[in-house]
Amino acid sequence: MLTRRHIRAKVMQSLYAFHQGSKDSMQAEEKFLKKSTEDMYNLFLLNLELLVNIRSQAEDYYKIVKKKFLATEEEKNPNKKFINNQLLHRIANSNALSELVESKKLNHWSRDDEYPILIWNKILESDIYSDYIFTETSSFKEDKEFVVDIFKKIIAPNDDLYDYYEDHNLTWIDDFPIVNTTLLKFLQKQKESDEVLNIPRLYKNVEDENFARELFTKTLLADEEFSEITRNKTPNWDQDRIAEIDSILIKMALCEFIKFPSIPVRVTINEYLELAKEYSTPKSSTFINGVLDTVSKEYQSNGKINKVGRGLM
Repeated sequence: MLTRRHIRAKVMQSLYAFHQGSKDSMQAEEKFLKKSTEDMYNLFLLNLELLVNIRSQAEDYYKIVKKKFLATEEEKNPNKKFINNQLLHRIANSNALSELVESKKLNHWSRDDEYPILIWNKILESDIYSDYIFTETSSFKEDKEFVVDIFKKIIAPNDDLYDYYEDHNLTWIDDFPIVNTTLLKFLQKQKESDEVLNIPRLYKNVEDENFARELFTKTLLADEEFSEITRNKTPNWDQDRIAEIDSILIKMALCEFIKFPSIPVRVTINEYLELAKEYSTPKSSTFINGVLDTVSKEYQSNGKINKVGRGLM
């Protein structure tokens, strides 16, 4: 689930928390990094489980309107295309999802069912829903496009849901855009031929999990060394004027230059420039690019950067 850029962002947040805190326990912050990445995965699962609960609310709604004393013909025989949606049905019947939700005790929607109800009502009132149930049947492609549409236009931008997540876990607010994008891609990749819902793991492989831990610890352990490099390459800058996030991103990049021989220099620079654009000031990417470009050229010429494999410089 997590890409290398997501991992770098998580490490950046943990380093920032360390520098803003007491700075007395690297182990504590390493645990925070582990927990915050696991919390991100929980948010992904919660959003999937939210779709299950919205579908359940739709089932309840159809049962209730059917029993109304003065029910219309349409209410007596509602179009159940929504609850028969093939992708929603696959998600709702996923044993893997239900087992993960149970094992992680993510019972938020059974406890706070007003949010699935709220989202269902928004869907029910939408043109997306009206257009979708205009016909009785649909293809898997149409069903998938509908689910993607309601997630993108109704669920993800919902302010009440955003506030709910913020109240339950502060790190989820930083994770929200990443998780929403990841979930959208996950939904879009679903195929009719898939027999079950293949839920991604938090880390793609052991190497990525090790990368997260090692990038954090190696950057922190070499903090003074990397601070000195930054001071030497920015002699005309008051160090207090350099944004904290910029300083952390530079140190992380320097760590990758020197201590991660399999990661190409250009990949490292590009990744941290993108993170700077997303998390720091408008001019940060230009500043960081200047520092990293200077250091990388100097270190390559004097042999301090030794990359393994073809084309890694």
